[in-house]
Amino acid sequence: MEGKAMFNIYRKEINWGGRKLVLETGKIARQADGAVLVTYGESVVLCTAVGSKQKSKFDFFPLTVNYQEKAFAAGKIPGGFFKREGRPSENETLVSRLIDRPIRPLFHPSYRNETQVVATVLSHDLENDPDIAALVGASAALTISGIPFLGPIGAARVGYIDGQYVLNPTIAQTAESQLDLVVAGTDEGVLMVESEAHELTEEIMLGAVAFGHAAAKQVIQAIIELAELCAKEPWALTEEPSEVAAVRGKFQSVAGELRDAYKIVRKQDRYAAVDAVKEKALALLEGNEAELAVGAKVFKDFESDIVRGNVLDTGLRIDGRDTKTVRPIVAEVGVLKRAHGSALFTRGETQALVVTTLGTGQDEQIIDALEGEYRENFMLHYNFPPYSVGEAGRMGSPGRREIGHGKLAWRSIHPVLPSKEQFPYTIRVVSEITESNGSSSMATVCGSSLALMDAGVPLGSPVAGIAMGLIKEGDRFAVLTDILGDEDHLGDMDFKVAGTERGVTSLQMDIKITSITEEIMKIALEQAREGRVHILGEMAKALSAARGEVNKNAPRITTFSIPKDKIREVIGTGGKVIREITETTGAKIDIEDDGTIKVAAVDETAAEAAINWIKGIVAEPEVGKIYSGKVVKAVDFGAFVNFLGSRDGLVHISEMRPGRVAKVADVVKVGDEVKVKVLGFDDRGKIKLSMKFIDQQTGAELPREEQSRSQPETTF
Repeated sequence: MEGKAMFNIYRKEINWGGRKLVLETGKIARQADGAVLVTYGESVVLCTAVGSKQKSKFDFFPLTVNYQEKAFAAGKIPGGFFKREGRPSENETLVSRLIDRPIRPLFHPSYRNETQVVATVLSHDLENDPDIAALVGASAALTISGIPFLGPIGAARVGYIDGQYVLNPTIAQTAESQLDLVVAGTDEGVLMVESEAHELTEEIMLGAVAFGHAAAKQVIQAIIELAELCAKEPWALTEEPSEVAAVRGKFQSVAGELRDAYKIVRKQDRYAAVDAVKEKALALLEGNEAELAVGAKVFKDFESDIVRGNVLDTGLRIDGRDTKTVRPIVAEVGVLKRAHGSALFTRGETQALVVTTLGTGQDEQIIDALEGEYRENFMLHYNFPPYSVGEAGRMGSPGRREIGHGKLAWRSIHPVLPSKEQFPYTIRVVSEITESNGSSSMATVCGSSLALMDAGVPLGSPVAGIAMGLIKEGDRFAVLTDILGDEDHLGDMDFKVAGTERGVTSLQMDIKITSITEEIMKIALEQAREGRVHILGEMAKALSAARGEVNKNAPRITTFSIPKDKIREVIGTGGKVIREITETTGAKIDIEDDGTIKVAAVDETAAEAAINWIKGIVAEPEVGKIYSGKVVKAVDFGAFVNFLGSRDGLVHISEMRPGRVAKVADVVKVGDEVKVKVLGFDDRGKIKLSMKFIDQQTGAELPREEQSRSQPETTF
């Protein structure tokens, strides 16, 4: 009783997707501003939210989201020397972004305090992915914390199996699903979508978003009911400085110049012109420190009003395009002669140099996940160097944005890749963004599709991607096809759609407002389809399908099977035999547990030598058949010959040549290459061989008449 008195526990439980979802607070992490323990099935995630009590000096909102998976959650001990969790895995980084994207737009505009959300996986039942529980828990923790968060949000995963939507499919069900979609939003509308799909129609994708949003509303209601029981008092917010209105009034004098600056098509020239107008505008405020403090933010809002208003009023965008036109495209393949596959995809001022490399099973990435260790044979890496936007900056390990964009492109391409059985290669694609002015991730999708086909990877269909934008003021709105970087920053939506001519393979959406309607999403998907088909047509001018064979610089992989009981003989004691084959021939060899063998080599001669070597090891000697062998030991009564890999047989002295042989050394010595014929097996299973009547040059057996002439005369 005394222990229970220490805690004021509040709990909310609902049945959701056939499993219990439990939200609990008041017992763990009580010093955080908000802390909620989320249980779904038997997966448990602790989510906390803490905001600094001091307003930051930054002109942006310093929010950090950390999702972390503890190895003990799945009953595991971390690998490596230190035996503790280290730098975030790719999945942890991706889920951190998944949580960040829908909650970031919902903090009050005047709130600038440093804020941290931490989601820690404490238990994983290996059925329910903890990412949805982490999203729900982050929303609940913020809602009860008192931090000025304009939520709550809900989230759900949607699968599509046998023509039916499935709410929160298990990990096993997701593997069988044609769709893996995560949706998050408020009660009013959708804020974020992340998905991978197997060429599904726009109608099915839109239906999945609506299905997931409806399910997410159940969670929103549960969080509201929990907050009614235990939410802390809302934080007081600072009012907008009185200087803001005065600054806006002064900036009106440069409005015309700013409008003209935003008519300049080339990005670098436009930025220079905008900076000049900004400098002139801020000069109007000199001598007034209070005004200068708010000047930069007000100018940014001023830019937004001009760009957005111009699109809604005239239908024309920054670079003079209408709302549906895609920027000029140039697609090239085979730009790097030594690479296995390469492409340069340029769309307006966005450009991606994409390279495909083909490897063997030894190149697969081993991933140590909570669900267990598995191997990945397709990797896509996205790099965004600072020179791509004309800047000098730090270069180092990939950041969250690079990992996220790379995974989006991976999801876009993955559904059309051939299976490992159809194409037994490990595939690595690297996208180097060499220029950027909007949607470099979708340029990566287009370039990746071309580079893969250039390498000879038999894609199901070419894939293209396009980024859509939205500008909405009241009832007026405009959906923009192929957005620029400025249209992304100043707009209300970043809606990326990738797919083939048949359907969508990936959809990612981030909404900055909560009043987007299903009508707007439908228009965006239809415009995206039109734009995607146009881009596929431009890509087809360079390459419309995979080349007939893999690039000559790539290894050729030959696949065949051996009996499972022969695997040990091919590997040898401590790997001695397979190591000798590899070192001697130069070929790479992968052996799977079911007896499947893959031999890879750029040189066909090397591959053939390795294949023949292995087949020789596993082959069973046939009586009457002639083989090549090597003398490994000579004794008085004959010679032992090694043939068919590790097999030895005895050539008796009487079977070495026609007529009498006085000494074995008169015919062979150790190391000689000889042709031998299998005569049979003795009582102990030992192989009996013969060299008699065999042409040692050609390996052919002498004709019978010559054999009879060679027989010694018999005297009675």
